[in-house]
Amino acid sequence: MKRARNRGHIGWQHALALTALLFAGCAVGPVFRRPRVPTPPHYRRPAQRAAGETAVPARYRQRVVLGAGSAGQWWRLFHSPQLDALITRALDDNHTVAAAAEALAEARQGVTIAGAARYPQIDGSLGTGRQKYGAAFLGPEHFPPFTYFAAGVSVAYELDYVGATRDRIEEQRSLEQYRRSELAATRLVLSGEVASQAVTIASVRARIRALDGLLRADRTNVNLVREAVAAGSEPRLDVLAAKTQLASDATLLPALYQRLAVARHSLAALLGRAPADWRQRDPTLGELPLPRRVPVTVPSRLLRRRPDILAAQAQLRAATAAVGVATANLYPQIELSTSLGQQGLQPGQLFDASSAAWSLIAGLTAPLFEGGRLHAERRAALDVLHERADLYQQVVVNAFRQVADALDALQHDAQLRAAQARALSLARRRLVLERESYLAGNTGLLPVLDAERQRERAELGLLDAEQRQYLDTIRLLLAAGGRVTPQRSRGRSGPRLRRTHGQKGALEPAPSAQ
Repeated sequence: MKRARNRGHIGWQHALALTALLFAGCAVGPVFRRPRVPTPPHYRRPAQRAAGETAVPARYRQRVVLGAGSAGQWWRLFHSPQLDALITRALDDNHTVAAAAEALAEARQGVTIAGAARYPQIDGSLGTGRQKYGAAFLGPEHFPPFTYFAAGVSVAYELDYVGATRDRIEEQRSLEQYRRSELAATRLVLSGEVASQAVTIASVRARIRALDGLLRADRTNVNLVREAVAAGSEPRLDVLAAKTQLASDATLLPALYQRLAVARHSLAALLGRAPADWRQRDPTLGELPLPRRVPVTVPSRLLRRRPDILAAQAQLRAATAAVGVATANLYPQIELSTSLGQQGLQPGQLFDASSAAWSLIAGLTAPLFEGGRLHAERRAALDVLHERADLYQQVVVNAFRQVADALDALQHDAQLRAAQARALSLARRRLVLERESYLAGNTGLLPVLDAERQRERAELGLLDAEQRQYLDTIRLLLAAGGRVTPQRSRGRSGPRLRRTHGQKGALEPAPSAQ
């Protein structure tokens, strides 16, 4: 008897262990591992100085510090309150950012929905009805029509012994991370576009001021030539040449004003406003000091900073979980269900112990023949997994390339700006000498006009070089994973709503590195 009791005790131990194993689940899918991507210590090879290349003055150079990536707002390196206000307002009011925030909120709900499968599903029921059985169905028995009442609770639970539920939750969490990275990427790109448009506006305004000064000089030349012709010291042809130069330079203004208007409209749209509804003073280059020290994170840390890399990693993780789900579908599904209720012909009978009804059901569903569909789905999920792994590695390689391009661009921008500054200095000296020679009567007007054109080209070229250096600085900061710290939550996942002015009741969603 004692031995029999021991065998029964051991049997119960085995049953309990098997039950624990079934409820704990055993993973049949692959475990996510981030692909190993070679991360060199530098983004590029050391640049070699070309023969005859002169040193760049310090006032045009920028110092790129490798390994000093800033964790704050990247645009604060420009020390511009106006730029701070523009980007902050854009992050608050841009509708694309708002849509990305709502997509993230939706993904969070997907995690909750998938996680619900870990718990039993409990449903309550309460019903009444009137029933009559057909005579042919009951045979000799005869039951008159009757009214019945029923109330009860049912419980259903699917045993996740192969880890399918766990993989579905992991897939949804990965999709949530993907949406979070997409939101970070949207905010980062938006901040870069706002800064670029602000630089473009300031640069175009500087070109317009430079052209206005040139037109004043052209009008002065026309007046000087007219006085010389009236005195009989110059031919009338020089007056026509001076007027032609004035008219030619004036043709540059409309295109500049068009560029200014387009940049203003683009900035308004980035701030979530129609061009007619947005008014703000244009920034100037003097209000946007160029950062002299540009921090750039090391290549190994770039993998954890750039939102596009994090998004590709999240997609890879989701594809890994999808393989687990497809693998679990090949195994039998076990479901337990039970119900407990009361049934009676009168409402008062629902509380009678004799009216109790219950059921306990265990079901197993196993795929026997599905035409190869389940195995094909698993192979397709594996193909998607391999695709995502390749895409992830390509995203990382492209990120390294973008940083390397921006580093080279910044070096060449300093060289170009220094060369343009030297050209402008020489052009101004030549113009002064040509004017002095013209006033002294030693030369005609044509050398003066030619010197004017050279000065114009050099001045506009310097402005172009300055704008390019600004834009490439922004591009480097973004490529190096510039951060955009999220604003504090206002109580909901999306942007705040506010009333639109003039509409009653209307609401609108409120990078030295090598």
